Amino acid sequence: MKLKMNERLDYVNDDIELIQNTDGLTFGTDALLLAGYINGKYKRGVELGGGTGIISMLLLARGKIEKIDCVEIQDEFAELIGRNAEHNRFEDRLFPICKDIREYQPEKECEIAFTNPPYMKATSGKSNLNDKKNLARHEVAGTIYDFCKAGGKALKYGGSFAVVYRPDRLIDLIDAMRKAGLEPKRMTYVHANAASEPSMVLIEAKKGGKCGLKLTRP
Repeated sequence: MKLKMNERLDYVNDDIELIQNTDGLTFGTDALLLAGYINGKYKRGVELGGGTGIISMLLLARGKIEKIDCVEIQDEFAELIGRNAEHNRFEDRLFPICKDIREYQPEKECEIAFTNPPYMKATSGKSNLNDKKNLARHEVAGTIYDFCKAGGKALKYGGSFAVVYRPDRLIDLIDAMRKAGLEPKRMTYVHANAASEPSMVLIEAKKGGKCGLKLTRP
């Protein structure tokens, strides 16, 4: 397999060989945690903001989802998802869609939607001069409200929505979920160690679910 400029091939979890674009965000703990957080088995799912496609591939490798549509706004990364799928023999189960999630119209409803969305507001923090990383980190191509709205549109009634996010924006996340008809049902804080404040939060919501949240052990 021939790699393009600014690409590298990494061996990651579950016997996956991942082509990564070093100009964009690379495989990290948040992706691994979200893939592990999703429970159950689903026939059809959608990832909102696919990047390299690693979360989808981890879920496929673990038999949690049979087929996944992977929505990615950057054409370069949508193509990369397709190459990663083919390289790891998921091409008949993982389908990249180059689309802005704000314009995404699913052909049919699915059982699960999941996302590792940009954490930072467009006006907060240092804006990375590299557009690829800026799009991945900042809400310049959709806010958390847009991601939750897209998830709500994609899901069947009773379907699951899973997300990894930053604790300092937890209120925005829960508000966005509820406005999209997604009721938070399970939440887990992630700490580097027992003495540290949480660095990430994982939430699973249900479309049309009743009020009632389980806060798990960290």
